[in-house]
Amino acid sequence: MTRDKADHYTLQAKKEGYPARSVYKLKEINEKFRLLRPEMKVLDIGAAPGSWSLFVLRTLKNRCEVTAFDLQPLGITPPAGLVFLTVDAFGEKAATLISERGPFDLVMSDAAPATTGNRTVDTGRSFTIAESVLALVETHLSPGGSVVIKIFQGGDEKVLLERMKGLFGSARAFKPKACRSDSFETYLIGTDKKGV
Repeated sequence: MTRDKADHYTLQAKKEGYPARSVYKLKEINEKFRLLRPEMKVLDIGAAPGSWSLFVLRTLKNRCEVTAFDLQPLGITPPAGLVFLTVDAFGEKAATLISERGPFDLVMSDAAPATTGNRTVDTGRSFTIAESVLALVETHLSPGGSVVIKIFQGGDEKVLLERMKGLFGSARAFKPKACRSDSFETYLIGTDKKGV
């Protein structure tokens, strides 16, 4: 089956009212690592088209706050409990809102760079995004909190994973079944952030 054809996850997402198949990656990650709990504050970086934020709000029955950023607009009308800005998550405007609405119990990022087809360039850009997410985590994630970061596999993910092992009680890479077979993305999961 080619990437252009709607696969099982794409069809399922449409049926369940999610704008993208990526929701099943987060669903599997949550089932394995039990990240979501009621009343938590969540930061979603690279949120468009909105599947991850929507999954969190639905799973927790809106008993949570989600703050989300993306350079692209959402593919959904922001539901109650979601504050979304179409800005750079690492820029000044986002920094103000992150400071006001944090600290967070979960930081999640499905952000990816615009790909060029050059794997070295693409993995380098993905690493830069992941590193920026981790910098936010160091400052704005509560002790005991968790992080999920997408990164393209290319060697450098091990550098971030080692850094995460110093920040979290547990840190590991995990590739959900919903990732396309030809994709070189994986996710770095950190749980139980250590206190200061």
